[in-house]
Amino acid sequence: MAVQSTLRPSKERITQLVQAYARHRPIVQRVLTAGFVVYCITSTYRGLAARPASSSSKRRGKGKDDGGSAKPRVAVTRSPSSASHPLQVDAVFYQRLSRILRIVIPSLRSKEALLLFMHSSLLIFRTVISLYVAALDGKIVASLVRAQPVSFLLNILRWLLVAIPATWTNSWLSYVQNKLALAYRTRLTQEVMRQYLGDEHDPSDLKVFYKLANLDDRIKNPDQMITHDIQRFSTHLAAIYANVAKPVLDVILYNYQLSQNVGAEGLVILTVLVQASAALLRALTPPFGQYTATTAQLAGNLRHTHSRTEKMLAEREFAAKMGHEHRVLRKRWWHGCAEEGIVKWLWGSFGLCICAIPVFFKLPGVAALDMGGRTEDAFGRVMYSYKDLSELAGYTSRVALLLETMEDVRKSKFDKALVSSASIEENAKILKGRGVVELSEEIQFENVPIVTPNGDILVKSLSFYVKPGQHLLIVGPNGCGKSSLFRILGGLWPVYGGTVRKPPADDKEDMETRGITDDDLLEILALVQMEHIVEREGGWDVAREWRDALSGGDQQKIAWARLFYHKPKVRDLSCPPDMEGMMMDHATRLGITLLTVSHRPSLWKYHSMILQYDGQGGYVFTKLDAEKRLAFQQRKRRST
Repeated sequence: MAVQSTLRPSKERITQLVQAYARHRPIVQRVLTAGFVVYCITSTYRGLAARPASSSSKRRGKGKDDGGSAKPRVAVTRSPSSASHPLQVDAVFYQRLSRILRIVIPSLRSKEALLLFMHSSLLIFRTVISLYVAALDGKIVASLVRAQPVSFLLNILRWLLVAIPATWTNSWLSYVQNKLALAYRTRLTQEVMRQYLGDEHDPSDLKVFYKLANLDDRIKNPDQMITHDIQRFSTHLAAIYANVAKPVLDVILYNYQLSQNVGAEGLVILTVLVQASAALLRALTPPFGQYTATTAQLAGNLRHTHSRTEKMLAEREFAAKMGHEHRVLRKRWWHGCAEEGIVKWLWGSFGLCICAIPVFFKLPGVAALDMGGRTEDAFGRVMYSYKDLSELAGYTSRVALLLETMEDVRKSKFDKALVSSASIEENAKILKGRGVVELSEEIQFENVPIVTPNGDILVKSLSFYVKPGQHLLIVGPNGCGKSSLFRILGGLWPVYGGTVRKPPADDKEDMETRGITDDDLLEILALVQMEHIVEREGGWDVAREWRDALSGGDQQKIAWARLFYHKPKVRDLSCPPDMEGMMMDHATRLGITLLTVSHRPSLWKYHSMILQYDGQGGYVFTKLDAEKRLAFQQRKRRST
């Protein structure tokens, strides 16, 4: 007993320690408060600057199927914010988000910035009202406990009066938030559509949508991303600001008030308990960002499959989406249980304990006030908003993937599954190269490989030269590279080597600037025997669907009418057989060089050069003598 009594501190010793602590408590308070502020700043910095975990193992495993065989792909230089990064609320997410924010809020004087300022002001005003209501709650309860009817009625009157600005503020918050979401969506859609469909003043930028669909495998459903994903992203972005900013502001103000009423000791204890349980909750939280991105991707795949009207594929995609939805639903169920238990009940008990400190421990300068419960409520709303932030990360990754892929496509960086022959050393070397495109009045291919988007090399090195006015006839079997040549010439497919020289693709000035009238347009339509189309469809200003108003032959004639209107240096077009002579002659008079793919002997006399593929990677480029070629063909027919 003697040993136990010496180990147990005496009452006098405890009294001395309490008195010493009371004398030095102001200094302790300042130290604890300063430490708390430093902790908050460093935690925020680490959260924003955290680097993603290394994914080198994933990169090493990428490109292999279930059997382990490698699938060659076009090499693409990717940024750290590539879509292969796991979806987390980390530095990569903030990099993606900051890039998109520069689009949706272009300047501090923009409409979006003004709406954001209004939204922030309303959030602050609502927080001030919340603090006033918190104090008013305490006064109402106190008047009830003390049986003071006059004080109680006056406080109820104040409660009703404060309801007027409170309801006005909440309604305005909802209105401004929806306006902000619409403004974000408008800005982002306009920017994406400008890049996707191209700028009419920059002809080199008009082919992104084609290259995105044919030369790159990263995006299968751009229509889904442009419509649905951008809309969901804008809505979440506008909502997340209120869902995060308001609770964070509440946490700061309530913590400050708590430190004034309970002391920095209670604030530190509360922070330790909350952070420990929050770490447990984060460990139990599923990757909702990844779930959101996968849901959007599966929805886009399902929409794309329905457009192909194939029952088996549609059922497969629908089953995949439903399976994913059921898995997410199960994850959300048990996560909701854990979240409710920790955030509402466990943290609620923390708040009650903090409120009990002034009651059970009479510390100097400490008053009893129910700020612990409100602080816990603010902490809880911050944790709830983390799930919303994770979902925003999913939509952010989808929108960022679209922007990054379009940027890569404009730089001729593609990610495309290749055929097996692309892995051959010689072919792989060709695919790694890049050619040069030069503007010239002539057409020349100099050692240019003809390569399809999937890496199939049709011709390893093509060289030919066409002077202005020399019409070129291109012939050969199917799949030999005839259409591929035009796609390279038109800038649709990349040039993997050599030099391509071609006339610029820009058009003449607009119709009004050139002084062209409706009568001039009618004369052009008359050349192709389509002048009746204007009266038949209801005039020049009527809009009609191309495929519904025009037959296939009429569409060819309109294409020739556009050719005669724009008068380009070079053009490749199909031609109705009954009008080929007239159109060829008129094109020649306008100084247009024609490149024609046709096997009809009737067109030979309009061309001076011929490029003939053999279908085995070889070709012959020479002058075309129509009479000799026709006589040779007739002799060949007679001999057979």
